[in-house]
Amino acid sequence: MTGYFKECTAAAVAIVLLVPACTTLDPYTREEKTSNAAKGAAIGAASGAVIGLISGDDSSERKKRALIGAGLGALAGGAVGAYMDQQELELRQELEATGVSVTRIGDNITLNMPGNVTFAVDSADINASFYPVLRSVALVLNRYSKTFIEVAGHTDNTGTEAYNQALSERRAESVVAYITTFEVRFDRFIMVGAGELRPIATNDTPEGRQQNRRVEITIVPVTA
Repeated sequence: MTGYFKECTAAAVAIVLLVPACTTLDPYTREEKTSNAAKGAAIGAASGAVIGLISGDDSSERKKRALIGAGLGALAGGAVGAYMDQQELELRQELEATGVSVTRIGDNITLNMPGNVTFAVDSADINASFYPVLRSVALVLNRYSKTFIEVAGHTDNTGTEAYNQALSERRAESVVAYITTFEVRFDRFIMVGAGELRPIATNDTPEGRQQNRRVEITIVPVTA
C-alpha cells in the first residue's frame, strides 16, 4: 500500500490542478457540470485515487508502439484534438440517459459505468439491460479505430482487498469480452483491476460506496 500511495501522489495533485477543465454531461439532466470524477480528485490526493487512465505511461507507450507496428496508424498534431472531439460528441449522444458519464481530460475520454447499472451485486456478469449501452460504445470505438482503450474495474472497500481485486479484474474482463464481440480489435485493450484502491468518493457512506463500484473505460489516441 505504501508504494502505491507514493506513486499516485504526484498524479493526484496534478489532477486537482486540472479540475476546472474537467466537465461531464449529466446523463439525466443534460447539463454540463464539473464531473464527479474531477470532484473526487481532492479525495484522490489523500487516498491515492487517479482519475482516468491508470495503467501508467510505460504501458501506454508499449500499447501505442504495438498498435502502430500492427498497422493501426497514428494521429499527429492538430488532428488529435479534432479526432477526439468528434468521438466525444458521438459518445455523449449515444450514452445520453444511460447512467454512464462521459469525462474529457486532455485528449483522453473516460466513460464511468456505475456498478449498480452494469453488474448485479457481487457479480462479474453484465446485466442484460446494459448490453445495448456497451454495443453503442463498441460501434463508436469501431468508427474511431486510432485509439487504445483501458478498461478498469473498481470496487468499494467492503470485503477483503484480495477479493475486491479479483472481482474488479473479472468485471473488466467481462466488459472487454462483450465489446470485442462487435469486432473491436482485442489488441486495442488494456484490462486492469484496481480493486478498492482508487475510490472517487468516501467509502464511509452507502452512496459513496456505490460510486466507487464502477467500471471505467478510458479511450486514448494513438499518437506518433
